[in-house]
Amino acid sequence: MTPREAVKQIKTRLLPVSDEAETEARIILAHAAGLDRARIFLSEKTLDAGTLAAVDEMVKRRLSGEPLQYILGEWSFMGLDFIVGPAALIPRQDTETLCNEALRLIKERWYKTLLDICTGTGCVAISLNKLSGISTEASDISPACVRLARENVLKNGAEATVREADLFFGASRYDIVTANPPYINDEDMTHLPEEVKREPALALAGGRDGLDLYRRIAADAAAHILPGGALVMEVGMGEADAVRALFPGRETRTVKDLNGIERVVSIDF
Repeated sequence: MTPREAVKQIKTRLLPVSDEAETEARIILAHAAGLDRARIFLSEKTLDAGTLAAVDEMVKRRLSGEPLQYILGEWSFMGLDFIVGPAALIPRQDTETLCNEALRLIKERWYKTLLDICTGTGCVAISLNKLSGISTEASDISPACVRLARENVLKNGAEATVREADLFFGASRYDIVTANPPYINDEDMTHLPEEVKREPALALAGGRDGLDLYRRIAADAAAHILPGGALVMEVGMGEADAVRALFPGRETRTVKDLNGIERVVSIDF
């Protein structure tokens, strides 16, 4: 079987679980065969039995509802590669909106220190450190996430300290704090797609209205952000106004993602 024939077969198998079956088919085959995804059809070499067996196992896992990113064990974010796994939320393009807004502020305001809370894989903290050189710390309440983020620091050659903590820690203050807290409300948590259910509830469930963590952040942020600093947070669809209302008297901005959804709320301190 050639790569072209294999992609066609994999695509057919994936159609029941994916709206991007051909893209996923190419990714799976490239990963299993060690081929360049963009040049996969240039090879007419017959795939060996070991490669086909690996592909079959990956497709079976995908058909069971397991996210493609967990099957691969890695995913790209802001042009960097990150180790991913069931302990942490999968890095998504939506969150690149958060990174880009934070990066803009870091460069325009010459910020020197960053804290990323609810860090998960560490993708936000590491990306901002690599792209701006800012002095970076990160925290997560999950010990498994802390271990994963530290692995990603080493993988990407970043300079970032990752601590186990429930949001903020100690009396440290920073120029900028970033956060992608859990923001799915209780009702929506009961209707998640199968593959999203495989991600950790700790990183998804935001309470009755989805804003539990934002209230906690709002209560403590001023004690951890330097004057002239900023808090930049990802929010769920339709939540931007409610999150902004948690910071009365402060200058706030929203940033839309590529789909036109208000995805980021930025607050000046």
